[in-house]
Amino acid sequence: MEYRTLGRTGYRVSVLTIGGCGPGIAPDAKEGVEAVENAIKMGLNMVDIAPSYGEAETRLGDVISKNKDKLIITEKTLERSKEGAWSELKRSLERLKVKYFEVYQFHAVGSLEELDQIFSENGAMKAFLEAKDQGLIKHIGITVHKDMRIVRKALELFDFDTILIPVTAISLIHPTPENDFRPILKIARDRDLGIIAIKAVAKRRWESQKKYQTWYEPFEDEEDIEKGVHFTLSQEGVTTYSMACDIKLWPKIIRAGEKFKKLSEEEQSRIVEYFKNKGGYPLFPEQ
Repeated sequence: MEYRTLGRTGYRVSVLTIGGCGPGIAPDAKEGVEAVENAIKMGLNMVDIAPSYGEAETRLGDVISKNKDKLIITEKTLERSKEGAWSELKRSLERLKVKYFEVYQFHAVGSLEELDQIFSENGAMKAFLEAKDQGLIKHIGITVHKDMRIVRKALELFDFDTILIPVTAISLIHPTPENDFRPILKIARDRDLGIIAIKAVAKRRWESQKKYQTWYEPFEDEEDIEKGVHFTLSQEGVTTYSMACDIKLWPKIIRAGEKFKKLSEEEQSRIVEYFKNKGGYPLFPEQ
C-alpha cells in the first residue's frame, strides 16, 4: 500500500482511507468491525468518521482506541454553532476513546449560508479554534460534497489544512463549476493542503432498486472499480481516497489500492470516455 503526506499536516497516510460510514450502517455490526480490523491489517492507517454515520462511533470505539498508535483519525461534525460543535466534539472523543483528533472537519457544507453560520460570532469555528488551542484537535478541515464553489469561498475565509471533496472520473464526463474538482486541486497543491477524495467508484445516481448502501449507484465490476480508484489517486494533489459506504465493496477497493500505479493523462482520458460509454454521469449538479 502506497503512503502519501497529508499536506502540511505532515501525516503519512495510506492512499486508501477507512470510511466510517460503511461499518457504521452495516446491517451486521460485527461484520462492520471486522471489515475495519481487516483494513488496518492491510495497511490502511487513516479513519474518516462522523456521528452521522449510523453507529460508527459506538461500534468502532474499541478497535480505534486499541490501534490508536498507528491510526490518523479525521472526525467530522454537522453542527454549525459554537455550542453544538463543542458538545459533539466532546461526545465523539468519548465514544472513540481517544484524547484528541488529528483532523476535525466541518461536515458536508452545502451553502454560503452555512459558511456564514460557521464563521458567525457564535459559530462553530470558534469551538474549533478553542479546541485546537486546548490540544483536542490538531488540524482543521472542511468537507464539501456537491459544489466546489463553496470550497473556494471557504478557502477565502480560512486557511484550512485539509479538504474532503468528490474526485471522480464521472465528474469530467460533464464538468461544471459545481463538480469540477481540478481548480480545487490546483489550490491545494499551491497551499500544501491535504486532499481526501470521495466517490471514486460512483457511477451515477440510482436509477433502479438499490443493491448497495451507497446513496449513489457504484461501479461493481472489479475492473471498473480499479479504473475509478486509479483515476482518483492519479490526480495531482489527492492524498487518499475514503472508501465507499458499503463494506461489500471494500475488498475490491483494497485490491485496487494495492495495485495502484499512476495513470498518464491519456489513460485518464480513456477512463472518462470508458465510464461515459458505460452509463456513468456526474452526481452533481442535480438534474
